[in-house]
Amino acid sequence: VQLQASGGGLVAAGESLRLSCAASGRTFSGYAMGWFRQAPGKDREFVAAITRSTSSTYYADSVKGRFTISRDNAKNTMYLQMNSLKPEDTAVYYCAAETVYRGAYYLRDFNEYDYWGQGTQVTVSS
Repeated sequence: VQLQASGGGLVAAGESLRLSCAASGRTFSGYAMGWFRQAPGKDREFVAAITRSTSSTYYADSVKGRFTISRDNAKNTMYLQMNSLKPEDTAVYYCAAETVYRGAYYLRDFNEYDYWGQGTQVTVSS
């Protein structure tokens, strides 16, 4: 599986961005997917995740109510709609695919993911 993240950019605080993650291969619908981010000097952190059927979504407390994760299995694409962006959202955002689903608890752990995109930079100015 190859993942390609896009949609990052420079925006002002309060504005919105939508990230996309395009996946190659015919098994995209069989994977749970997640978004993580990493700011300079910080560890990679969980942002959001979505199960294979899109029936369940999970968010970090820091983005809950502002970000929405979704996926279109017909297009092999996952999205992250980011609203009301804050300067502390500035980071490189990575998409990832989990091929062996072990439960919702593990979706927050980046070690659970098997495939990663290259990352897209999001910069929010104050």
